[in-house]
Amino acid sequence: MEGSEERRMKILCLHGFRTSGSFLRKQISKWDPSIFAHFHLEFPDGLYPAGGKADIEGIFPPPYFEWFQFNEDFTEYTNLEECIHHLCQYMTVKGPFDGLLGFSQGATLSALLLGYQAQGKVLKDHPPLKLFVSISGAKFRDPSICDVAYKDPIKVKSVHFIGDKDWLKLPSEELATAFHNPLIVRHPQGHTVPRLDEAAIEKLHNWIRDIISPPHQSNGKDATDLKVDKDHSRENGEAKTVPKLDCHEVAADEVLADKKQ
Repeated sequence: MEGSEERRMKILCLHGFRTSGSFLRKQISKWDPSIFAHFHLEFPDGLYPAGGKADIEGIFPPPYFEWFQFNEDFTEYTNLEECIHHLCQYMTVKGPFDGLLGFSQGATLSALLLGYQAQGKVLKDHPPLKLFVSISGAKFRDPSICDVAYKDPIKVKSVHFIGDKDWLKLPSEELATAFHNPLIVRHPQGHTVPRLDEAAIEKLHNWIRDIISPPHQSNGKDATDLKVDKDHSRENGEAKTVPKLDCHEVAADEVLADKKQ
C-alpha cells in the first residue's frame, strides 16, 4: 500500500571522549529497546584516533576515537572547527536527521550543533533538528562560542540525564538551562549511561510520544524533573532553581574527559 510505510526518524549518536560508536551502541543497549523503536540510530566514530590512553581499555576493544582535543581548563580547543565541518557534511550526506544523542563529549558537541543551527551558523540546508538526548553533557566555556550557541533558549525537545555522582553534574544542569522546556531525568549513578528504572522509561515513552504525535497544545509540563517536577520547570526561558553559571565558572578539574564506567 502506497504511503503506508512511514520513514523512521533518524538520530545521530555521538560517543564520548576516547571511546567509539560501537561502545556507545553497547551503552545504549542497556535501555529498554522499546524506547527507540520508532527511530533509526547511527553511531559514527569520532573524526580523530584517540591521542592518549582510553579509560575503557580492558573493558571494550579498540579502536578508540575522539571528536576534538582541548586544554586542561576546557577553554581552548583543537580541531573543533574541523569536527563541526565533518559532522555537518555527514548529516547533509547521510541525512536528513531528526535529532542528536550524545554522551559526555558527544553530548557537549551535539548541543553546540543545535545551538549553532538555531542561530543560522551551521546546517543551513539541513531541516531543523527536532530532538536531543543529552547524557552527561556540558557547555563549551569559550565566551566566543557561548555568545552564539547559547544566545537564546534552544527550541528543540530535549531530555537531559544527570547523575547524582557524576563529576559533570553541575555542568549538565547548566547545559539543560540552554534549552526551552527540558526534560530532566536524574539518576543515582555517576559519569555513565545509566540503567533506567520503570519511572524513567515511562517518562521517556511519553516524551517520545509527544515528538512523534505532538499534542495540539502544550499543557505546560514539558519540563519535568523526575525528582522535583516543578522545581526545574522553565518559565520565560529561565530555569527556576538551576543556577546560571558563567562560561568560566565551572571548576577546572571538571575537564570534559570521560571517566571509566
